[in-house]
Parts: sequence; C-alpha cells; structure tokens
Amino acid sequence: MKPTALLTNDDGVGAAFLHALAQALRDAGFRVMVAAPAGERSWIGRAFSRHREVTVASLPGPGDLTWSIDGTPSDCVNIALGHLLETSPDVVVSGMNIGFNATMPLCLSSGTLAGATEGTAWGLPSVACSFDLEQSVFEKAHRQSAVCPEELRPHLASACRHAASFALSLAGRPPKGMEVHSLNYPSNMSDGRRMTRTTPALVRHGSLFRPSELGYRFAWNDGVTVESGHDSDLAALERGEISHTVFDFGRTGPA
Repeated sequence: MKPTALLTNDDGVGAAFLHALAQALRDAGFRVMVAAPAGERSWIGRAFSRHREVTVASLPGPGDLTWSIDGTPSDCVNIALGHLLETSPDVVVSGMNIGFNATMPLCLSSGTLAGATEGTAWGLPSVACSFDLEQSVFEKAHRQSAVCPEELRPHLASACRHAASFALSLAGRPPKGMEVHSLNYPSNMSDGRRMTRTTPALVRHGSLFRPSELGYRFAWNDGVTVESGHDSDLAALERGEISHTVFDFGRTGPA
C-alpha cells in the first residue's frame, strides 16, 4: 500500500511550487492529500482562525484529493487531520515555500513551518521545505505564484525530488518529542547537493513597518546578522548546501 503524505503550504493552493512538490511526492510513491490555504498566508506563524468560520472546498488539484481552505496553514493541517482524512497520513509536508525560511526570526514567523509544526503536534513526522531565491527572482515568483519562472524550473524540480525522498525517509516514524524538520534549498539546487545539519542564524530586523497613509505598512529589510557560524542555516545556503534544521519544541527550557 502506498504511504500517504498530507501536503500544505502558506503560498496558497494554486502556487506552482506546491504543485511541483505534490508531483515529486507522487513520483516518490506517495498518495498525496493536499489541504492548503485558499490564498497566500505567509508571515502568519502558528495562527488559528479562532474568531470566524473557516470554509473548505474540494477541487481538482495537485493531490489525489485537494482541499482549498480559507484559513491559515495551521487551520489547514488541523482540519484535514481532524475532519477530512479517513486515516492518519504517514507524513506531513509543508511547502515548497517561495523563498527561504532561514534565521530564527523567519522560522518563528513562518506559516510554512507552522503547517509542519501542527503535524508534529499530532504525533506525526513532519517536514517544512523552503527554496532560497535571489530577491528579484523572489519578487517575480511571488507576484505570479501560479507560474514557476522558467529559469527556476530545473532547480525547483531537484529540490522537490530531494524533499520527497526525505519525506519518504520519515514516513511512518513517529517524531521524538515535537520534532519538526526544516529544509532550506539553495537557489542553484541540483541533484547530489550536500545536506548539512544546521542551527538558525540570529538576525535583528528592527522595525518591519514603514509609515503609510492610514498608519503603517509591512516593509521587509534584511536586518543585521548577530550570529551566523559555520553551522548556521545562512552559512550552509551561502555555500550552496541544503540546510537541515531540526526544531524540537518538546525540549525547550532548562536542561
């Protein structure tokens, strides 16, 4: 019997990066169930839609079954596991994210990581997958998320193949504690790239808002790197390696 992967993201159910990862998971032998936000839900962390109803629509899509959910990545995984799937999946996969989820501030803010975190909260092996992009390419991919830029396609395909293989290695293996695997792929990804265990670099962004007509509007800045040693996620990506960070939210606090 084929293993089952529950796939979500924070870029929306129509994102080309999600469709590419779904195809790679199928090629790796998975039955793929997609439960993804109806639209982009980036930078939302582990938010749940507590104060409103969340609507769910079944539609043709990249999975064997696909649901478009008008909620957050955490909503999507929770509703899928609690109500939509007949049996528990073998692995929860979140991504492929448009842009990296490296450095501690981004990891804490990421809807992609949150989708995987909800999987591990249910005792399921879970992995978040993100793709590093140069800023101008990121803007292009982000503006038209339903279409992958031509120059990215071979690199994205390679990243998705690796992510699917990694997911297969996790399938059916309950996590220790509340482990979440986070993979960040270099922009020039190709088959055979080295994967390195990493820790999140520490970056200070300061204000992420600028004045606007009605108040303040979000405005990204690269921040100032405070700590980024050889084993950091940023350093691995700069070397052209795959960054593999493991968060275990069950082991925080005093040793």
